[in-house]
Amino acid sequence: MQLLKLLFVTSRPVSWVNTAYPFAAGYLLSGGALDARFWIGTLFFLISYNLLMYGVNDVFDYESDIRNPRKGGIEGAVTPKKYHSAILYACVLLCVPPVLALILLGNATANITLAAVLFFVVAYSVKGLRFKEVPVLDSITSSLHFTGPLLYALALNGFTTEFLPYIIAFFLWGLASHAFGAVQDINPDREAGIHSIATVFGAKATVYFALTLYTISVILVGLQGGLSLIVAIAGLGYVANVAPYINITDATSAVARAGWRRFIWVNYAVGAVVTICLILALQ
Repeated sequence: MQLLKLLFVTSRPVSWVNTAYPFAAGYLLSGGALDARFWIGTLFFLISYNLLMYGVNDVFDYESDIRNPRKGGIEGAVTPKKYHSAILYACVLLCVPPVLALILLGNATANITLAAVLFFVVAYSVKGLRFKEVPVLDSITSSLHFTGPLLYALALNGFTTEFLPYIIAFFLWGLASHAFGAVQDINPDREAGIHSIATVFGAKATVYFALTLYTISVILVGLQGGLSLIVAIAGLGYVANVAPYINITDATSAVARAGWRRFIWVNYAVGAVVTICLILALQ
């Protein structure tokens, strides 16, 4: 029971929806039905995928996480070393069956997309690759963690260009979110010798970067008209959340943690608006 509880916490349940939702919505909007691919894919991206993403991250980030004061809650678990092997085994055991099923149910394009998505999830943290320590590539990879399930869903049903503006907007949202999230960790990361987009650009420039990308993302969605305008208005919540930190400095970068904690709940609020709009669009 202790291990199951640890695996549950490690998988960041508060963030499950961030990966399962893009897959499920993308699959249905692109012509999919409530079939085997939908249910297997949604459950995979809900639980197994998140355990893989965050479990691998917690294992390989252990030395820096124990020095980071914000770790240990919903923002990231600090897992004792004695459980590291069990976590990695659990990642494999929970991922292999659904991935094999999805491969059998998919097509060549979808399977290649799924393979790429899984590669970037592992490459972000695992020793020898550590994309998370390559500035800019860290934000790109992180964004792909969330854009990837959407791209995979679209690949299953045949990608069409009508989804391109939304994919780009979602990708920019991911870039901005990772960059802003990295600001609060500037000082702990520098002390641990970890490089990130924020440690290289500095707190103020990184906040401006995130603010700009959020704004472009909102404009891009709004330009699609119709119900997208409502989603764009809701998306201004991300802009409003970041804007108060435009004068932040590296010395005061830790104050961005309050904005990051709000970001978690802004996601749910915006997600509710998106859900209502999607229900209306599917009718």
